[in-house]
Amino acid sequence: QLQLVESGGGLVQPGGSLRLSCAASGFTLENYAIGWFRQAPGKEREGVSCISSTGGSTNYADSVKGRFTISRDNAKNTVYLQMEDLKPEDTAVYYCAADPSRWRTVLAGTCFKSQHDYWGQGTQVTVSS
Repeated sequence: QLQLVESGGGLVQPGGSLRLSCAASGFTLENYAIGWFRQAPGKEREGVSCISSTGGSTNYADSVKGRFTISRDNAKNTVYLQMEDLKPEDTAVYYCAADPSRWRTVLAGTCFKSQHDYWGQGTQVTVSS
């Protein structure tokens, strides 16, 4: 089976932090760029961050720039999203997805709208006092 599984979500207060993980099984994660997306109730899905297959290039949505950091450990077949200074508007289900372009869409700044072959089931992040 080829799967992506997100973990690390939960309930935090404004200003808090969380680290999300995206673990792959059944395929080699190093062959893919990885994107993080989120969807809040009543809103469209939006791109949050993406990273090239080797980690050399990254992109961030303006709303999270300076607060979130994407990284990857290909030896562990895992990608991370470190979230700091969380705000109520960050509340959403967070998904990771695998893009077979490896690096081109990340470098071009089009990774939020590019084709993704695999999607995880999502992890809930709730920011509330």
